[in-house]
Amino acid sequence: MNNFSAVFTIVKEKNCPLYNVDERLHLSDKTLSCPKGKEMCLILVRDLTELLFKFLQKQPLDLNDYAGKVFNCSGCTGLIKFSLVQPDEPRDDLSGGSNGGGSLAKIDSVVLEMFGKVVDCALLQALPPDQIETLLGHFREILLEEDAVLIRKGEKNLNLYIVFDGELMIESGGVHLATLAEGEICGEMSYLGADVAVSTIKATRKSKVLAMAGDVFANLLGNNHAVQAYMAQLLAGRLRKTNAARARDFESCMSGRIDEIVPAELFQIFHMHQKTGVLSLELPGGRAKVSFREGCIINASYCKLTNEEAIFKVLSEKTGFYRFTSGLSPSEMKAAEIGDFMMLLMEGVKRVDEDQDR
Repeated sequence: MNNFSAVFTIVKEKNCPLYNVDERLHLSDKTLSCPKGKEMCLILVRDLTELLFKFLQKQPLDLNDYAGKVFNCSGCTGLIKFSLVQPDEPRDDLSGGSNGGGSLAKIDSVVLEMFGKVVDCALLQALPPDQIETLLGHFREILLEEDAVLIRKGEKNLNLYIVFDGELMIESGGVHLATLAEGEICGEMSYLGADVAVSTIKATRKSKVLAMAGDVFANLLGNNHAVQAYMAQLLAGRLRKTNAARARDFESCMSGRIDEIVPAELFQIFHMHQKTGVLSLELPGGRAKVSFREGCIINASYCKLTNEEAIFKVLSEKTGFYRFTSGLSPSEMKAAEIGDFMMLLMEGVKRVDEDQDR
């Protein structure tokens, strides 16, 4: 029997030192994957290996025959019971909402078959199960040696990456900003059309990533609500982490070049740090001005455009200089916000992407 794969869920646990109820085990004819971040139990490896041999010896094998059957581990100081996850089992365990009642087991099974293991990746879990094989076919594997650079600051990056094995480090100017473990993604700004990397990402040890062109990803999944929600949450969470590491340097130097930090990220930094003041920019179309009150945009002007249209125009620029000056006038402190910050940002980046396509 070729390409065997099955997913089990732990249905009962009694004093097990490693695993918990609802965690999943992934078994194939090549590998066994335990829940993310958990050590491998050698007793469980032996038990599942014996189970694998039983499955392989039964020809033809229909896993539906084992629906509802509960298997036991041999036990040590504790005990677990686990059962086979059926391919059509609803994905009610996804964070961030449902993807239309698809199957987590199906996605895990396809990932396991195509790439040899399963990782706990929220992005993969948000993909439409009925398109999973086609979508995964657009990813390609990239192997990285220790210290190999995947993305270099200031250079174009056109790909979205999933850390499939190993570990990556995000740094900027020699400052360690964050660490990416298995299942996490990077290069997410390529999905939004920004192609100049604002940080360097390299492997801390031998690693493997799955890569897909950002524009292909956007074209395939740009209208998928689950993917949109995941990407928005990812961007917000990533900025919170990286901005905390950059805050001290940023406070001491509130000016710089647009080719080193794209306007979209610049806006988000002011938003996340709830800045109050005026961002002045010297851009190819002339001088631009964007005013922030506690991180919210209250007015903007550029190229004879104002407010939303001015913001969208600024987001399209790739060269120039910026300077931020703290403080607003009393009248500006009372001005109304232009609109929801994240909605403005997402709409602006979407327009930039559409203009580039045209």
